[in-house]
Amino acid sequence: MGYAQLVVGPAGSGKSTYCSSLYRHCETMQRSIHIVNLDPAAENFDYPVAMDIRELINLDDVMEELGLGPNGGLMYCMEHLEDNLDDWLTEELDNYLDDDYLVFDCPGQIELFSHVPVLRNFVEHLKRKNFNVCGVYLLDSQFMTDVTKFISGCMASLSAMVQLELPHVNILSKMDLVTNKRDVEDFLNPEPQFLLSELNQRMAPQFAKLNKSLIELVDGFNMVSFVPLDLRKESSIQYVLAQIDNCIQYGEDSDVKINDFDPEDDD
Repeated sequence: MGYAQLVVGPAGSGKSTYCSSLYRHCETMQRSIHIVNLDPAAENFDYPVAMDIRELINLDDVMEELGLGPNGGLMYCMEHLEDNLDDWLTEELDNYLDDDYLVFDCPGQIELFSHVPVLRNFVEHLKRKNFNVCGVYLLDSQFMTDVTKFISGCMASLSAMVQLELPHVNILSKMDLVTNKRDVEDFLNPEPQFLLSELNQRMAPQFAKLNKSLIELVDGFNMVSFVPLDLRKESSIQYVLAQIDNCIQYGEDSDVKINDFDPEDDD
């Protein structure tokens, strides 16, 4: 059985930085992981690229040949990937062993993981290839400055969870750039009543029923929990990795290692 992280989130949320930091952390731990680039527009990498969608299709070529803009061109590239799951992707996956650990660095276009079925079909293909997959949703911690932005981030994350149908770990990225940690800590594990009260204070009275429904939806799906990630701290990276490993049951199929020893004689 293989293991995989599908790293998604809005553009600029720190997905590639997370992947490179995770690679360095695992390298220090002498643990093997493979980073896969799924962004046809990517150019520079801070990690060794194990698989690269640009070997299949490149955004610049699509824009030039078809006259498409950046967003339209990227959607074309991802749909082309979807059409080649049984060919290109299967051939690439055959290069890895059953217990290999892959991390897929995805593009930041939110429609890919909110309502377009490309990544969902990609995930289904990984599952058919016997991979345990976890969705890793990154949200910029500097985005969490008030309750309205927090609810917006929760709803985007919930949309990705429903669309991908995966175990889900939400990460507050760029915690090393937050100047006032207290502003963010209020939203790490907030009470629903606290969120509703703050939301009602910031919005007009006619939105009270909508606010209540939003809070109940977020709380009902248990999406109010985010894991903070400070890339300056190895312990923070290890904690996030442990949460993800637990979701995909990484290591649980490993054989138990027992040290053989000869019991001492009583004589």
